[in-house]
Amino acid sequence: MRIRNSLIKGTLVLTLTGLVSRVIGFFYRIFLSHVFGEEGMGIYQLISPVMVLSYSISCSGIQTAISKFVASEPTTKDYKSSLRVLYTGILISCALAFPCSVFIYRYSDFLAETMLLEIRCAPLLRIFALSLPFGALHSCINGYYYGIQKTSVPAVTQLAEQITRVLSVYAIYHFFHMRNQVPAISLALIGLLIGEAVSFLISAVMVFLRFSAKYWGENLARTASVYLFSPSKRVLSTAKGILSLAIPLSASRIVVNVLQSIEAIYIPSMLQVYGLSNSGALSIYGILSGMALPLILFPSAVTNSISVLLLPIISEAEMSGNHAKIKKAVDSSILYCSLFGALCTAGFLGFGRYLGNLLFNSSSAGSFILTLSFICPFLYISSMMSSILHGLGKAGITFLCNVLGLVIRLFFVFFFIPRFGIKGYMWGLLASQLAMTFFEITAVKYYTHKHKKSVLS
Repeated sequence: MRIRNSLIKGTLVLTLTGLVSRVIGFFYRIFLSHVFGEEGMGIYQLISPVMVLSYSISCSGIQTAISKFVASEPTTKDYKSSLRVLYTGILISCALAFPCSVFIYRYSDFLAETMLLEIRCAPLLRIFALSLPFGALHSCINGYYYGIQKTSVPAVTQLAEQITRVLSVYAIYHFFHMRNQVPAISLALIGLLIGEAVSFLISAVMVFLRFSAKYWGENLARTASVYLFSPSKRVLSTAKGILSLAIPLSASRIVVNVLQSIEAIYIPSMLQVYGLSNSGALSIYGILSGMALPLILFPSAVTNSISVLLLPIISEAEMSGNHAKIKKAVDSSILYCSLFGALCTAGFLGFGRYLGNLLFNSSSAGSFILTLSFICPFLYISSMMSSILHGLGKAGITFLCNVLGLVIRLFFVFFFIPRFGIKGYMWGLLASQLAMTFFEITAVKYYTHKHKKSVLS
């Protein structure tokens, strides 16, 4: 009971932090859209494939592996093993993040011109390259705290990163504004760099203080240096364990991210095939990805928060064989997400145009919001079904569903955008989300029914 209460308490902390961060991030996007315009937002959104792919390579799977291998610390009090896992994970992440950062910085012009098809992304890539090591190290430390269910530290660093990023960007913008100058969109990446550096410093200090207090009075720096620079059989064994879990996780995420990157890169390109200029294509892409979609996704903060709570409940019910509880969770999720999604759809249909003009000063954003409003029920149900499948230990199914959705969207990118413009892509978003939701519901029903039959037999 104590463990469960700790888990729920920690999840609620992260949920509240996530909601606050999303609110801050949402208004931050509004600020960016007013300062840099539609084309600037399009350029800014174009570098997201490189960012996401870099994090997938350097730290995302390692973070999960660290969480798994330190999860026993609260009961075993084996801080030495946790320190070995954390430092080994950091060492592996650094070995991946620093070369990746150097590559992006050195070949930023090449990546911008040949991969992103927009040379103006090069300065943004160089600034991002400087922030990548901070983000990777911060991610590893967060993985440790997630594993021991001390979510207050990741929550604090998440808020610190978001607040520092926004305040630094506003301060620099105000500095330029006082001199009647307009900064470039790369200002947003400077904010990212400062935010990542601050969050890393906070998390590093917190983890140092924790081990200093727990380590039985031994010299923490000396012990850490032994782990880092004199690898023992235990350290090598720990590295092998981390990599055995991190590599499959990272590989699946990289596959998804590569498909997402192709999608993001070729939307502006296909819009040019449709007949728009380069500037017009980037503007349309900026309106869609930087204005309309964030507003459509904003209510999902509620369903995402519930899905975080739902995962451990489903896992516990699965382990105890309480399939009636799982069935009830599935039926309730579909019902309430459908109702919430229908309510959001109605709201966006009624106020979409008004919100587009009010928040972004863009009538096109309002038009896109109206079209995308129909995605809400399927989006929220899909979030819940993914969480249930993870709780049932069927993460591979969600991976396949994500790939299916991306393949459908890519089909619309390459064959519908050249003929119908951005509307063709929005139809693809609706079609892919509908297909994903259908297959996820089918998978959940199949596995819950299968378990029920096995119990009866």
